[in-house]
Amino acid sequence: MRFQILGPTTVLDEDGEPVALGGPRVRALLALLALHAGRVVGAEQLVNGLYGPTPPEGVANALQSQVSRLRRSLGRDLVEFHPAGYRLVADPQEVDARRFELLVSQGRKALAGGDAERAAALLCEALELWRGAPLADAPHAGAAAAALEELRLTATEDRLQADLDLGRHRELVAELSQLSAAHPLRERLRAQLMRALYGSGRQAEALAVYTDARKLLDEELGVEPGAELAAAHLAVLRADPALGPATPRIETRPDGTAPDETVLDETVLDGAVPDGTASQVEAAPVRQRSKQGSRQGLRAQLTSFVGRAEELGQVSARLRAGRLVTLIGPGGAGKTRLATEAAAQESGDVCFVPLAPVSDAGGVTNAVLAALDIRDALLHHPDRPALDPLSRLLTALADRELLIVLDNCEHLVAATAELADQLLAACPGLRVLATGREALGITGESILPVSPLSLPPPEAGNPLDYAAVRLFADRAAAVRPGFAVDAGNAGQVAHICRALDGLPLAIELAAARLRTLSLSDVAARLDDRFRLLTRGSRTALPRHQTLRAVVAWSWDLLDESEQRMAERLSVFAGGARPEAAERVCGLPEEVLFSLAEKSLVEFADGRFLMLETIRAFCAERLAESGEQEAVRDAHAGYYLDLMMEADPRLRTSAQMEWLARLDEESTDLDAAVRWTVEARRLELGLQLMAHSACYWWMRGHRLTSANLALGLLAALGETRFPGREEEYVMCVLITAWSGGADETLRARLNEASCLLPVTHLPMRVEFLMMLLSMFTGPPEDFETTYHLLETGTERLPPWQEALSFSGQAFVLQVLGRTEESLAKFERSLAAFKALGERWGTVLVVSGLGALRQAQGDYRAAYALADEALSTALELDATTEIAESLCRRADALIHLDEPGRAQADYARAAELSRRNGSMETLAWACLGQGEAALARGELDRARALLLQAREVCPDGWFSTEDTRERIAAGLAAVSRAVSER
Repeated sequence: MRFQILGPTTVLDEDGEPVALGGPRVRALLALLALHAGRVVGAEQLVNGLYGPTPPEGVANALQSQVSRLRRSLGRDLVEFHPAGYRLVADPQEVDARRFELLVSQGRKALAGGDAERAAALLCEALELWRGAPLADAPHAGAAAAALEELRLTATEDRLQADLDLGRHRELVAELSQLSAAHPLRERLRAQLMRALYGSGRQAEALAVYTDARKLLDEELGVEPGAELAAAHLAVLRADPALGPATPRIETRPDGTAPDETVLDETVLDGAVPDGTASQVEAAPVRQRSKQGSRQGLRAQLTSFVGRAEELGQVSARLRAGRLVTLIGPGGAGKTRLATEAAAQESGDVCFVPLAPVSDAGGVTNAVLAALDIRDALLHHPDRPALDPLSRLLTALADRELLIVLDNCEHLVAATAELADQLLAACPGLRVLATGREALGITGESILPVSPLSLPPPEAGNPLDYAAVRLFADRAAAVRPGFAVDAGNAGQVAHICRALDGLPLAIELAAARLRTLSLSDVAARLDDRFRLLTRGSRTALPRHQTLRAVVAWSWDLLDESEQRMAERLSVFAGGARPEAAERVCGLPEEVLFSLAEKSLVEFADGRFLMLETIRAFCAERLAESGEQEAVRDAHAGYYLDLMMEADPRLRTSAQMEWLARLDEESTDLDAAVRWTVEARRLELGLQLMAHSACYWWMRGHRLTSANLALGLLAALGETRFPGREEEYVMCVLITAWSGGADETLRARLNEASCLLPVTHLPMRVEFLMMLLSMFTGPPEDFETTYHLLETGTERLPPWQEALSFSGQAFVLQVLGRTEESLAKFERSLAAFKALGERWGTVLVVSGLGALRQAQGDYRAAYALADEALSTALELDATTEIAESLCRRADALIHLDEPGRAQADYARAAELSRRNGSMETLAWACLGQGEAALARGELDRARALLLQAREVCPDGWFSTEDTRERIAAGLAAVSRAVSER
């Protein structure tokens, strides 16, 4: 099929016969799709093209209806649906507009290569494709139609140039006269008319054309004639022979850009003006361009440019590769400064247009005119009406090579997008660099997000390796001479930069406070950042003078639903997946996507994240709205549902996937528990704690979870919820795993033993089965315990059954029934592996290793400990990694490899301190103490053993062996000292 949109929309079948299309909406839809044949066109773009700025209600259904009608006309396979929109399945060359563009491109190449005859043929073929106004059936596609019209006029000029080069001067005078009258400010047509007149022997008329053009340009635009028209004028004055077969030309480099030193060919400037002509006309102005070009509106900077070298290179590369680059990012991220620095590096002409002071859409074009210093027309004639601002701007920039920086577009994004689209379509030498909170959203746009400056992680070595810290140091030294980041203050500086999200403006405001506050005062007051950071530059825009104003500017640009979403989203401490935000916030996810487009949230790794500064602002708005309690309840409810779903899957083959998922949600899980305590949603809090325990244990989040549990138990007091005994006991056990041993904890553990004996088989909180015996221990009668475990196995779910086999194995080991114990361990291991459950596998392999160690088979014990370590590393379970290291080190001591054992113990101690596993830390210190004792280092051995005794949890059944070894070690040290 052939699709024709350069005139009324028509479709021709393979035989050249017209295809019936139906009503105007269907033809408009086809025109829009054909314009982008082979590519997906967004639904929003189609709606705008069909209905304009005020679409009717139910426009989505209306669009689908038009698509259905078009499919009936063309065939279903030719109009494809995609999640992002619709696509016309056609070769672009089957569309006359795309065919036109290809022929024009080929004609230009032929003209540039000196093949005027081929150029004329190609361009004539291209222009013959036109049957009327382009996109005539799509009245709301004005920008695209204007671009095609501009290309048509440029192609006409190229065709006329080819004809001139072929010596057809006399034939072209009438056509060029008509075109110049229709487009009086188009300088290329004037220059071509001058050449045609001169080549026809009409020199005086050619000079009159120039005089008229110069006067008109001054009156309408306040500018002098451009290089091409001035060169044609000089050539006519000199009676240059080159005007016969060829026009005076503008010299260009191989890459097509103008030369640095001059815009005129040297051959035009050689020789004298013919006698009698110099007194009759003024010499044409010769515009020379400096190597750097003009810098209209571009201010010199007063401060250093810190930390954006990579982004600066990206901007320059994108400006070389395309004609429209948009820098997007949150307020205060440094978009304007980056754009200014990038523009300053450009070698050609640059115009900087600040749009922040512009308050209405109609002022955007006038702002560009003002920045370019294009004056209003001085004289108007009845037969030549004044040009509107856009026409004046298009005419002034039609043949100019220029970079325009449109700064701070976010409050005028639609008007800026429309102007940029029209300028780029009509002015092939123009490039645009825009900045704003959101992209312009037009074809050909290259979007470059401007992120906050790089931040040092808490464990960073040299914080000055990070841009945020370097910026703070630079700006702080400006207000407090001699300030420098050193070992003494690096931690506070890094904390300030992290708290301010690495936002350059916020960091500069914080550094400025060092005029009156100490560094520690600034760091301490960041909880109230909006009151602290209030004194920016007096000459800055009002919205850049305080941190609150920066965020408020973005906030005020949101519609009501976007503001509600932003408010409610602030309850998420670590960002949210779309489905979580939609459920908790009660608004469709499309509103969330809109916030991302406007840089209020950032989308990364499947989550929508808020900078802490923006989140603090939105949290204030949420508190003012009166919705905070309801939204936080919804947040806590969502995380209870998530943990109820995730908890059982942590003990299946899907555990790696779910551990990773919960790692994403960990910060919000903690926040949800804190809210249940703060709002006294205590039963909900117990449920959250209980079903989070397995995750916290596997990830080694001991201290944080124990503190959360302590807070919840303190809020509970003597309150108990009937039917929630398992949840309560789990909460008690979580407080115990931090290693505390005060009287309150002992009383709670005793209460837990009474509520749920070790033989209790959990019904709701499955992981309780493992922890209960660890902290409370089995009954005194091991035989009875074994019998209960063995007889209860048949009615257990698969994971509890596998765990029960290992429990039986441990009891049999205590009873001295080693072979039976080994068999139970093997059965448990097989059950865990069948489930694909790595944590249980580590537990059983470690148990087997301990049994071999007790038997004196140290090589087998080492191999099993090493296997357990490998699986624990795969699982990234820090507690199990540390425990496996201790088991391996115990075996290495007996294999006479104290050096390797010492390394394993030291690594285990470091991991245990980090995650609060006190029982494993005690084991690691014990092992190092025993190794020191073996080497005769009695003082070191005593210190390490005393440290092990100090940190070893008291009252845990699982640490009894450790305490016995510590006591034996200290006794051995005492004997050795007495024997000296």
